[in-house]
Amino acid sequence: MTVIVTGAAGFIGSNIVKALNDAGERDIIAVDNLTAADKFRNLVDCEISDYFDKRDFLERFARGQFQGVERVFHEGACSDTTERDGRYMMDNNFRYSLAVLEACEAQRIDLIYASSAATYGAGTRFVEEPGAEGPLNVYGYSKLLFDQVVRRRLASSKIQITGFRYFNVYGAREEHKGRMASVAFHHYKQYLAAGKVRLFGGWAGFAAGMQQRDFVSVEDVVRVNLHFAQSRLSGIFNLGTGRAQTFNDLAVATVNALRSRAGERAQGLDQLVAAGVIEYVDFPEDLKGKYQSFTQADLTRLRAAGYDGKFLSVEEGVERYVSWLVGRG
Repeated sequence: MTVIVTGAAGFIGSNIVKALNDAGERDIIAVDNLTAADKFRNLVDCEISDYFDKRDFLERFARGQFQGVERVFHEGACSDTTERDGRYMMDNNFRYSLAVLEACEAQRIDLIYASSAATYGAGTRFVEEPGAEGPLNVYGYSKLLFDQVVRRRLASSKIQITGFRYFNVYGAREEHKGRMASVAFHHYKQYLAAGKVRLFGGWAGFAAGMQQRDFVSVEDVVRVNLHFAQSRLSGIFNLGTGRAQTFNDLAVATVNALRSRAGERAQGLDQLVAAGVIEYVDFPEDLKGKYQSFTQADLTRLRAAGYDGKFLSVEEGVERYVSWLVGRG
């Protein structure tokens, strides 16, 4: 059977393609927009059966031109939370996703898609319920609007429709994302370039570096996606670790992972700050009121759906990620 992965040359999409290959799947149709051509590198060590540009694919898919398709992993989206072109964001994230959903329903093809924790905005309850939702930007709204469509269709749909609200994902194959790559990646690059990393200073009641996010390894994200591809359970689920950790934790983990490879001993936060290895910069004015200072996935629904896997902590996940980055040179 054929599997389609949209956003296949992107961060999470390419990791899903690689995991499908590792599970023995080769009949994979990859869909993406390679205007930014460097993303092709994410697929060099993967095996696919065909590639289509995202616009050409959608027209063909809607006409039913792909035979034997079992499932679509819809990972393609604009993930730039600072994007100000609302028309582009809504067309790319909402309208395109809706067209993929309608084609899947018409052809009885299961759909697993990427939503986002950005749907929660500045809230403090991260549960998959309308009362907890309040996006701070048009990216979050584009994801929420599609989730709302899915909610209305779940009861009557004849296919699996599963959405995952990704929290702060980091890991292999994200280099192409530039400034939108994870904080872990930027810390890695900063330390190699200057021997130090930079964090936001205090704001909105959070001390310097003490903003907290639910940082989740892409390895765990892929495992959950493939688990639900087997279980075929529908619904909208949070996908994080269920444990918030500070940006300070992330910086310390990244620095110490690199120090260990240089034969140096691990150091604590206070030592690294005193040595100037971790420094703080003023909180950006343009992010005030648009920034999630705390996120933590409520995993109640994910666990109730049968996923009982252990999630990597920041310390565990960053160590594995740094090993991968070092191995890539």
